[in-house]
Amino acid sequence: MQKEKPAHNRHHAPRGVPARAARVGLKGTRNKIRAISLEFAGRRCFFRLFAIGLFVLAAGLAAYVQAQAPKLTVPTEERYTLHAGDVLDIQYRYTPEFNQTVTVQPDGYVSLAVGGDLKVGGRTLQQLRALILAKARARLESPELTVSLKEFQKPYIVVAGEVNQPGKIELREKLTAIQAVLLAGGMKETAKSSQILVFRKLNGDTAEVKMLNLKTLKRTSDLENDLVLQAGDMIMVPRNRISKIERYIRYASVAAFFTPLLP
Repeated sequence: MQKEKPAHNRHHAPRGVPARAARVGLKGTRNKIRAISLEFAGRRCFFRLFAIGLFVLAAGLAAYVQAQAPKLTVPTEERYTLHAGDVLDIQYRYTPEFNQTVTVQPDGYVSLAVGGDLKVGGRTLQQLRALILAKARARLESPELTVSLKEFQKPYIVVAGEVNQPGKIELREKLTAIQAVLLAGGMKETAKSSQILVFRKLNGDTAEVKMLNLKTLKRTSDLENDLVLQAGDMIMVPRNRISKIERYIRYASVAAFFTPLLP
């Protein structure tokens, strides 16, 4: 009698199902790994772009700040200009018989053997050399010369009138009118401090007059109204009140008053 084969249970999984499930699971894992890798790659790309953006922003901000920052002005060095009292040494290379040592006169002129009277006041040594060469070529062939400054008049201002020590003060640094008066020993009790006069030479004929009221300079904030002096300025501290003051006067009359104070 044949044994009856058991019927397959329709609820049991087929024999190939576990293998397919394993493959499906492996494929899903690979997909997850790939997705995670893509996510990390995307994040790296984002952070890289973000870092580049920050660098560009920082560079642009630095350039903007540099452009907006105030720039210091580069000072230019001015060459020395000749004044009355300066002593010049003029040497000719091939014609030493024309060599001279001359002093600049009060009017700014010098008298040369070659060239005659020349206006040298206010000129630099280079400008003076070019001027002498232009004059010398009329008499000499291919002249060569050197011009050197042997002695020079130091810049100064003069304080006169009702001060304790009137006279010349060397201008070694920035100096204001009230500082000059203090260096001159200060004002006397008889001084009219509300009418301090400052004379400034404009040219050979004219001087400008500036009136200062030093009596009102009682606070530090008032010092900004003080006058910064220039070489050659002349300060007059009067005793009596001056009723009328012209803005421009003849320089010769001013120089005649202050000249006795100069050594």
